[in-house]
Amino acid sequence: MSRPLRVLLVDDSSFVRRASERMLTPATDIEVVGTAANGREAIERVHELKPDVVVMDVNMPEMSGLEALEHIMRERPTPVLLMSTTTKEGADVTLRGLELGAVDFLDKGSVGAMINLYDLAPVLREKIRGVAAIDVSRALARTESAAAGRADKLSCAECDVIGIGASTGGPRALSALIEELPADLDAGIVIAQHMPDGFTETFAERLDRKCPLRVRQAKDGDQIVAGTVLVAPGRRDATVEKGAGDNLRIRISDLRDDRGSHPSVDLLFTSLARAAGSRAVGVIITGMGEDGAVGLRAIREAGGRTIAESEATAVIYGMPRAAAEFADQVLDLPDIAAALGQLARSPQGSGGIS
Repeated sequence: MSRPLRVLLVDDSSFVRRASERMLTPATDIEVVGTAANGREAIERVHELKPDVVVMDVNMPEMSGLEALEHIMRERPTPVLLMSTTTKEGADVTLRGLELGAVDFLDKGSVGAMINLYDLAPVLREKIRGVAAIDVSRALARTESAAAGRADKLSCAECDVIGIGASTGGPRALSALIEELPADLDAGIVIAQHMPDGFTETFAERLDRKCPLRVRQAKDGDQIVAGTVLVAPGRRDATVEKGAGDNLRIRISDLRDDRGSHPSVDLLFTSLARAAGSRAVGVIITGMGEDGAVGLRAIREAGGRTIAESEATAVIYGMPRAAAEFADQVLDLPDIAAALGQLARSPQGSGGIS
């Protein structure tokens, strides 16, 4: 039998530290090896205890979680799961943490009052198991394009809309991908990133500040416009439908079934296949689980183009692995931007939708 996963708990609240430890106690495959009350203590404990996973609050006195995260990733890269809140400030800090190298986050605010914190126990255990398997050093490394021109087979088609699906590791990967797309991209983009309500709007704002394309959170009825990226709202689902004059519009709906991950990549992609057919492109990047594989198959069967991220660059090769058999090509993350740039440009430099 393999040894339990060694976890370090970091939070300035003694109640949260004790509660988190109690939530993990029933899991025989997880062992809490230490605690810390601030970022400075966290750095010391990481060097001393060499945990497999650090569960860390972001807002702490003396040294914040973000400051500690920078030290940990530089000195002893370790998978970090952030504990966050859905406030505007909390969401912004959390997304900054993901950019700095944290693998995933858990929204403490999702259970309301602190007394309900124990409701997070199953999710906390699941996320710890998921992030523990990640090679953080590799995830942090900048992956260079391994072979120029590998996307040439895709360059013969034009597209109107690009769907991108992601889960764990997605915010960092999406940032790297969207930043590399050309400002004159001749297609609209819709992103389904598994994320709680309250984070996607801040995520879209951060992307908009960093990339040449326009990025914002999608609203029901938004038209899909070339050069604009629409991020599906957290814990809701997004679909695409064809409107008057063949315009494509996004529809946002409340969850009919809370099982599974949302926004659903499969739901988005299957709607893209129906609405855009051969002029749709589906892209699956890093994430746990299999969401998106069914949708990618639908796009391929409708004549659209399909891409999955390679194992070499995916932070978690779950969703891309499940979708790979339905992908026209499996590409490293830097190559995906080049492929999309080719697909969404007509020979005259115009076309697609407007």
